[in-house]
This record gives sequence, C-alpha cells and structure tokens, in this order.
Amino acid sequence: MPLYALGNLVPQVHPTAFIHPEATIIGQVTLGAGVTIWPAVVLRGDYGAIEIGNDVAVQDGTVVHGNVAQATTVASGCIIGHLAHIEGCTIGEECLIGSGSVVMAGARVGPRAVVGAGAVVRRGTQVPEGAVALGVPARIREGARRPAALEAFKAAVRRHAQLGERYRQELRLIEAHPHPATTLHISDVPSAADPPGRSNPARRS
Repeated sequence: MPLYALGNLVPQVHPTAFIHPEATIIGQVTLGAGVTIWPAVVLRGDYGAIEIGNDVAVQDGTVVHGNVAQATTVASGCIIGHLAHIEGCTIGEECLIGSGSVVMAGARVGPRAVVGAGAVVRRGTQVPEGAVALGVPARIREGARRPAALEAFKAAVRRHAQLGERYRQELRLIEAHPHPATTLHISDVPSAADPPGRSNPARRS
C-alpha cells in the first residue's frame, strides 16, 4: 500500500478502504470506511491535515493537499472527479466535485452541492446546500440539484464502493513478457527503383 509517514505524521486508513498501488498518500491523512483512491491520486497531508469520510471516491489523477490555515475535509458519500484539485477547503456530504475542477483554500461546499467539471471555486467562496457551481470563476445556482439527480448520484456512490471491494479482492499485477527485438534491415525496405513486390538484391548485405 503506497503510504508514507512524514516524521510523526502518519496516514490513518480504515481497513475497508481501497488505495490503488499507483496512488500516493503522505502524512496526516485520514481515510474512512469504503473510501476508494484511484490511480495517480495524490493526497499530501504535510502543511495540514486531510480528512476524508466514508464511501468517498477520489478519482484518477486528483490532487488533495493540506493547508496551513485549515484542514482539507471531505464528508461522507462524495465523488471527487478525475483530475480535480482541492486544497484547504470543506466539502459537505454527498457532493459531486466535477472532473478538472478546482476548489481553493477557505471555500466551503455545502451538503449535496455540485461543482461542475472544470469549474474554479475561488478562495472563501460559499456554495450553499444543494447548489450547483459552474464556470471560471464559478457562478452559483442555488437549489439547482434535482432530487432525481441526487438519487442517481447516491447509486453511483454505492457502485464506486462495490468496485473498490472488487479491486481489493481481484486486482493483480501482470508482468509483461518481453518480445524478441525485431530488426529492420535497410535491404528489407523497397526503393522506388525496385519492381513492385520485390526488393533490390544488390542492396542486401
């Protein structure tokens, strides 16, 4: 498991969490039950703590960093999309943080809110419960998350937890078998002067 202590800062991981071998977890990081951490994720708890609740999926390539001023906190039942960046912020329960989005230090994303793909939530921004934040910088549409969409999201959270359990049980590394090197000789490459379908024997050595 790719866990690194930094001095006396040691990650705390629930036994049911899944961490992909190509993720990196450093320092003061706490992961709850059923958390899934996918390839190329970096959780770096050096300047400050990172606290992730139960059944949170942190997708491929996401960066979560601690902050001197406050912990980075993600409540239970959230999905953090691919290539997101969150740092020194608070994210409430059942939030969707879209792929490629940025949530900056001091921001607070309320429960069941959505940060759209590619959005930038600036420092100190408050995203109310159930709101949707879209664009750069993010503009907030209050009450825009529909109940049906929230139910579909909860199902997606459950699927991620189930997938993490499958990975815990079934993921294995397959070493690639080297293939014999193939050498292409210059004589094997026909020239424009060669008749079609044959190469020039004078060019063979």
